[in-house]
Amino acid sequence: MQLTPEEQAMLRGEKGPAVQEAMEFQIEVGSFFEARRFVPITHAHVMGDIEVMGDGGLDHLRGMGEKHARCSVPTSSNAQCMHFHDDARLRQDEDEADKEREILARYKTMRIATTDSCIPYQQVYQPKLGEHVAWGDTGTVIYANSVLGARTNFEAGKASFAAALTGRTPEYGFHLDDARAGSILVSLQASMTDFADWGALGKIVGHPHQDYFAVPVFDEFKRMPSSDELKHLGASLASYGSMAMFHMVGVTPEAQTREMAFRSKAPQHTMVVTDRDIQAVYDAYRYQDSASNIVVFSGPQLSLFEMQGLAELFEGRTVAPGMAAVVTTNHMVYCDAKRLGYVQTLENAGVTILQGVCFYILQRLSKIREENGWTNLISNSGKLVNTITAHRFNTVLRRTRECVDIACTGRLA
Repeated sequence: MQLTPEEQAMLRGEKGPAVQEAMEFQIEVGSFFEARRFVPITHAHVMGDIEVMGDGGLDHLRGMGEKHARCSVPTSSNAQCMHFHDDARLRQDEDEADKEREILARYKTMRIATTDSCIPYQQVYQPKLGEHVAWGDTGTVIYANSVLGARTNFEAGKASFAAALTGRTPEYGFHLDDARAGSILVSLQASMTDFADWGALGKIVGHPHQDYFAVPVFDEFKRMPSSDELKHLGASLASYGSMAMFHMVGVTPEAQTREMAFRSKAPQHTMVVTDRDIQAVYDAYRYQDSASNIVVFSGPQLSLFEMQGLAELFEGRTVAPGMAAVVTTNHMVYCDAKRLGYVQTLENAGVTILQGVCFYILQRLSKIREENGWTNLISNSGKLVNTITAHRFNTVLRRTRECVDIACTGRLA
């Protein structure tokens, strides 16, 4: 890799041992991906939970702390695996919780803002068109690349942390123009009336095209989607297809026209998605007999407007016996939702609200499922019903209002 004088100084250790170690690691990553150089970044988003990092990651963090590591660019942290909540149904290991607290404390000394958010693009930082960032978490990356027109790859935990220290990342993948060209044309003719529809769309497109460098281009949809709708689409595409980018003609910044989205190349594949195709996704899910089930609104964390919508749907209702209902959001949204009365409405209905986590990465989640006897997990998140099957839930995707009805009636429909 071609290093600038400043990068050569980092490699020699002139910016301290932590930056030197980070630069050595980044050169290995860049060489593996055949990057020719580094690009400066303006923001990093790092993983920050013991479930993902493990003891090895924590030991690395301790070692970097001893070397006085400090981030050189604004840096935020992803969702935790610990909810630090007193709900007895969601008991977590205290020893692991202590490790999580240590991670958060160490991050603060390293100039990392522990936002505990998997939706930083909605509250924390919105990079501009063409801006290079280094973000961990798949849902954040696909939103940044697609909706904001920023440039980032799926940065592994150690890679995003190294980028935060050096203020740069290897220039490969979606930092380059060629990777950002569309490859799949999707004629979107479905009505798309709920967040869950966008998750279903992500499954329809992502599952048969599992390719990091596949870039769907959605065209012919007749209205402007909201930030939350695009959030659910991106998270689902990343989950089912490992995709890091999509275009929507007339909506996303690098797709003012179809030709612009494909960079004048021909599509490699063409698809048409109708209301019947969306309904077929819902019809494919089957319930299993069980006395106890759970409805979860998570994956990604909820925005303020999603909290508002749920509060309206749960107003005056109560979660039924044998059911549990859980919502996850970040601290910033929670504070405003509490001020506006949404938290009180949801808690009056018996909904458990967890701050700073995403449900599917909760520590000891498989044991939590067993202890509560939960069999079916119903959600309006396409990403969640795919990702969480590793914990042996029988997952069912349903539209938001239907999820609320199931939670409050106990009837699986």
